[in-house]
Amino acid sequence: MAFEVRRFARWMLGILAAAAIAAVVGTFTPRPFLAPADARSDYSYTIAVLSGAIHTDIAIPLDEVTRADFAFLAADGIPVDDPAIQWLVIGWGGREFYLNTPTWSELKAVPVLRALTVDRAVLRVDVASAIPADHPDIVPYEIGESRFRDLIAYVKDSFVLQNGVAVVVAGPGYGLHDRFYEAHGVFNALVGCNTWTAGALRTAGLRTGWWNPLPQSLNYSLRLFN
Repeated sequence: MAFEVRRFARWMLGILAAAAIAAVVGTFTPRPFLAPADARSDYSYTIAVLSGAIHTDIAIPLDEVTRADFAFLAADGIPVDDPAIQWLVIGWGGREFYLNTPTWSELKAVPVLRALTVDRAVLRVDVASAIPADHPDIVPYEIGESRFRDLIAYVKDSFVLQNGVAVVVAGPGYGLHDRFYEAHGVFNALVGCNTWTAGALRTAGLRTGWWNPLPQSLNYSLRLFN
């Protein structure tokens, strides 16, 4: 019995060591390896990355065009047509953890287990009237118009559509104006919310690390390669 426990402990330590090495290599290896030629051709739009302890969101500025792009959200109570609303905030994550853990005090075993294994994905969509530029957990990035349109397409393609309509998840969000939507993709410990954010940012012409499972890794890679 003692031998089995030691073997299991060594196996777990090996897994953790491999994950740590992969995270370090993933942080310091740029993706794409060479900077896109058109990535910084102009600075027409400012987007922002919002970071928490384990999760990142992308903030997209709302103007006449992007309000039209996301007009379908208004039917679900998200006031994208309100001129006082200036930002659309979107994040991708595991269904069980995302829906059932609005705060750390509400952390439960089942959502954690699903987050560490495999879960269906959802998008959380929220809005903001303003985003403070000097907040330590909010980092703005300037991108060109063509890359901005690519980012919008990436985000919209993440929604699951049924008869051409985005599928909203039954039940409330965390606050007054946010909602959850069914999303494409499968969430797990290797392909999580921050890898979705990283993919969106690469679409926008920014370079990330090759694998960024945590906000700290993603933000460090963004500072290093952009």
